[in-house]
Amino acid sequence: MLHQQIHALAPPKLATTWLAALVMIGTLGACAPAANNSNADLVAEQSAFMQQFQPYCGQAFSATIVQDNQPSDAWDNPLVVHIRDCEDNVVRMPLHVGNDRSRTWVLTQHPGYIDFQHIHLHEDGSADAVSPYGGQTLASGSATIQAFPVDEASKALFIENGLDVSVTNTWTIQFVDAQTMSYKLSRPGRIFEVQVDLSQPIDLPPPAWGYHD
Repeated sequence: MLHQQIHALAPPKLATTWLAALVMIGTLGACAPAANNSNADLVAEQSAFMQQFQPYCGQAFSATIVQDNQPSDAWDNPLVVHIRDCEDNVVRMPLHVGNDRSRTWVLTQHPGYIDFQHIHLHEDGSADAVSPYGGQTLASGSATIQAFPVDEASKALFIENGLDVSVTNTWTIQFVDAQTMSYKLSRPGRIFEVQVDLSQPIDLPPPAWGYHD
């Protein structure tokens, strides 16, 4: 499985070269233990947010783009979100876009904040040049919504790869209601939102790229 790559995610201030190196540490078939955080230091609202995923763990759901002011043919495919792994303080969710199984969303709760990273892998399991990227919460948020402004390591990665426009990104994950989860990317001039239908699980997709089962 992808555990050892994902658990090697860099903390907010690591340099880009360290970030890229950490993604590739270990073999994909190995499993590392989940982050060992002190529950006493975790933010209550963020713990409640992470608990929202528990009823859906191990299941897959259809998703739909509900906002996109810069549509792309690449997204004109069925979307499936697989809430694949729920460990202590870590949730991993591959996003399948048709036959493209390159994406995994990873939420990791730390004392004082939640880290949200996008892992992009090629079909052979190697990391994309722009991976991982994401941000950390700057406020407590609530049990139903958390916002993740882009972190400094991701800004550096974007600039290095000619994606300067992304240095003002904020990602938001929200449980809109009991049947809907939303993933939203926003920045000046850009809005992209996917809503996940949690009301009805669907058949599990094939393993995301980088997973062995």
